Amino acid sequence: MKRRDFIKKSATATTAILGFPAILSAKNKYPTIKVLGTHVTLQEQIRLRAQKELKINIEFFPGGSAEVLTKAIADPSSFDLYEQWSNSTRLLWNSGSIQAIDTKKLTYWNEINSLAKTGKITPSSTTAPGDSPNKILYIQNDKTLGSTPSEQISFMPYVHNVDSFGYNSNIIKQGTPYESESWGWLLDKKYNGKVAIVNEPSIGLFDLILATKAQGLVDYKDIGNLTIKEIDALFNVLFKYKKENHFRGFWNSVPHSIELMKNNEVNIQSMFSPGVSTLNEMGIPCIYAAPKEGFRAWYGVMCLSSESKGEKQEAAYSYMNWWLSGWPGAFIARQGYYISNPQRSKPLMSQEEWNYWYKGKKAKTHLYGTNGKISVKKGMQRSGGSYINRFNNIAVWNTVMPNFDYTLYKWNKLVRRAY
Repeated sequence: MKRRDFIKKSATATTAILGFPAILSAKNKYPTIKVLGTHVTLQEQIRLRAQKELKINIEFFPGGSAEVLTKAIADPSSFDLYEQWSNSTRLLWNSGSIQAIDTKKLTYWNEINSLAKTGKITPSSTTAPGDSPNKILYIQNDKTLGSTPSEQISFMPYVHNVDSFGYNSNIIKQGTPYESESWGWLLDKKYNGKVAIVNEPSIGLFDLILATKAQGLVDYKDIGNLTIKEIDALFNVLFKYKKENHFRGFWNSVPHSIELMKNNEVNIQSMFSPGVSTLNEMGIPCIYAAPKEGFRAWYGVMCLSSESKGEKQEAAYSYMNWWLSGWPGAFIARQGYYISNPQRSKPLMSQEEWNYWYKGKKAKTHLYGTNGKISVKKGMQRSGGSYINRFNNIAVWNTVMPNFDYTLYKWNKLVRRAY
């Protein structure tokens, strides 16, 4: 039997069982794909489940967000799929590290909701400043990225959320969502020495932009696109805070952020949802704020390496499709994340889970995290409310600004300079 016919017949047989094509190499061994990204999605339970269902070998290479982005740009042969956030897309595309994804090969493309495709969760929603996902999703005729729909896209939209800061309510009095909780808390002098910021110049930067604006320290015309003068004003303030030892540190990964609060090194810091969930499972009352100024929003991207071809590319498409098949979306919902086609994951969640995580209702029972421990206690309500309400309160999207190189220079100076 010809190799192509063999693969085709195998694909047909397996699709009937699992809904995914079976991919075998010429020597009847499973192909291996390398996935580069952060600890947010590169979790062992996910890898093992995908391997079992897809019958492919999957290797995860998790790291800090700045670290993996640098690696992907420098060496596209180091990965087949890249998982991170939409703010990395322009850098990856312009460097030639990723190739176009064909939407006709994405099984659930038509199920992906409007947030990724239009930048708005509902037709009446407003588009927040910065790189909303639709602005960098579609590949235009001139090979640039834009919002005009096409069948070629720069990334497959999947996991997404709105982020803010977390604080230990044993030490900091719990505020009221959208009323008293404020980004300005990150620069409140009474927390001096007990504050940490995520070490990512296109993410942590905006936490501090929002904090300086909330404190009335710097004014900005467009927080998604700062001028050189505004960047200088911002960092003049931040350098002063750094000199006063306001910042305990700049964390590089979710486990790092967990350790900082677990060990009482910080009381308030930039946080991602799994970090908050893990701390609560440990019995540390970490509140994920719903700032009155709005959230910092992000969209997860799954990008295809420019080096990915043949069987590896087929396997990569299978893995992308698997992520939107239902189980992964239900799994990451228990860590506070959303999936781009949530209705497919809904049947795999209990009604109580769906009501808490997506509807923003009070938990009628204890809810368990992905490790089997209680992460949500009965009576708790998700900070910020429902999926729609949270994405209707966006202050800014994670963004690589036109003056990114200048902010990167300033950021490195802030993080590394000793005063």
